[in-house]
Amino acid sequence: MKDTKLPGDKGLVLKSRAKHHAISAPLLRPFTFDSMPLVIQYEVNFQSGIDCGGAYLKLLSETPGLDLDQFVDKTAYTIMFGPDKCGEDYKLHFIFRHKNPKTGHYEEKHAKKPDADLRSYFTDKKTHLYTLVVNADNSFEVLVDQTVVNSGNLLKDMTPPVNPPAEIEDPDDHKPEDWDERPKIQDPDAVKPEDWDEDAPAQIPDEDAVKPDGWLDDEAEYIGDPDAIKPDDWDEDMDGEWEAPQVPNPACESAPGCGPWKRPMIDNPSYKGKWKPPMVDNPNYQGIWKPRKIPNPDYFEDLEPFKMTPFSALGLELWSMTSDIFFDNFFITNDRNTAERWAADSWGLKKAAEGAAEPGLATQMLTAAEERPWLWIVYVLTVALPLVLIIVFCCTGKEKKTPAAEYKKTDEPQPDVKEEEEEEEEEDKAEEAKSSPAAEDKSDEEEAAAEEEEGEKEATTEEREDDILRRSPRSRRLRKD
Repeated sequence: MKDTKLPGDKGLVLKSRAKHHAISAPLLRPFTFDSMPLVIQYEVNFQSGIDCGGAYLKLLSETPGLDLDQFVDKTAYTIMFGPDKCGEDYKLHFIFRHKNPKTGHYEEKHAKKPDADLRSYFTDKKTHLYTLVVNADNSFEVLVDQTVVNSGNLLKDMTPPVNPPAEIEDPDDHKPEDWDERPKIQDPDAVKPEDWDEDAPAQIPDEDAVKPDGWLDDEAEYIGDPDAIKPDDWDEDMDGEWEAPQVPNPACESAPGCGPWKRPMIDNPSYKGKWKPPMVDNPNYQGIWKPRKIPNPDYFEDLEPFKMTPFSALGLELWSMTSDIFFDNFFITNDRNTAERWAADSWGLKKAAEGAAEPGLATQMLTAAEERPWLWIVYVLTVALPLVLIIVFCCTGKEKKTPAAEYKKTDEPQPDVKEEEEEEEEEDKAEEAKSSPAAEDKSDEEEAAAEEEEGEKEATTEEREDDILRRSPRSRRLRKD
């Protein structure tokens, strides 16, 4: 592998483009379909992508003349399974060849198309594990990376069906010449009304129309360009008489119209068109003819299509327009648990290594933006919008201080925080003064002065409160109307 994340990881590689490739290997013993399931799994990596080509395998049927040295596209196989792509058609084949028990002929049966989107398995250049499980109860599962992408039943979900219909249409039965399949016919008794005019035109001139004022009847709508000059290399013998190119007549720009005036056309109220008899039920109607059913001479019922032709070899027979398709770890077993353990020890290591080597989220975003430039707009909006919202909420969410003037316009009381702090400071100073030795020597005059000063402050505070109450709207008397 070119860009392997596991040193020493090797496998089969389809190296050449636009060429046929084939390789095969025998199994240790043929696989016989009995009561145990069939489990097939292998790994594929489209290292260079894929334009058109397949990466499917074939389980080669055990036949007496099987020669792996002569392995070609015509070599008989029991099951074909794996990815295939051409154009925009992404496929994951599951085809098995069913033997008709009556005729002995083989016919390919194709599983229904998966509902899952397979595009990424062809384009992401990762190693993917393809698994097919076919059970003895005729059920099957198709998995990619151990995830089911398709499932069904061999009897119900294959095209064409395993069992043919019990009845078929008789190939010798033919429709009688007098068989009437017409549910409706024209009324044979209908008669065209006498006043029906088939020749009346669909439109007629509007007799109520009046020519607009200012219409220039004598002026042409287009005139020869007066500024045009005949080219010097104009040859009248070869090019004919030279005429100036036509341009809109300047005289018609301000007029409602030029040239001969004609009445506008309107729908003819008397128009009825071609008369046709009305349709009525066909009294001789016999229904849609179908050939009669007869027993199918090739009918059979195989209720165990799981019991397919044993196979004894595995092969790749491919053609591709893309090179470097990597194959590894082909595994065939009848035990699903064993297959899962094998997958964990092989493909699981590659998955872990590829996951560890994947670029970070930022790198993936930049890579995606390079492929799709419009993603830059999404990134900018995703980052800028939350930042703008954070700034708006942070800057505009601060509580505004209400000035004293606003309290005068409302009924909310104004807190006297400063006054309370000043009173507390004065009380603290007074207590300190009383407790100090110098306070004992204080004169009666100083104590009286202090008490008088405190009384003035209390009076001032009371006057302010009375003033606030007088200004409050609640204290105002209601004005009579």
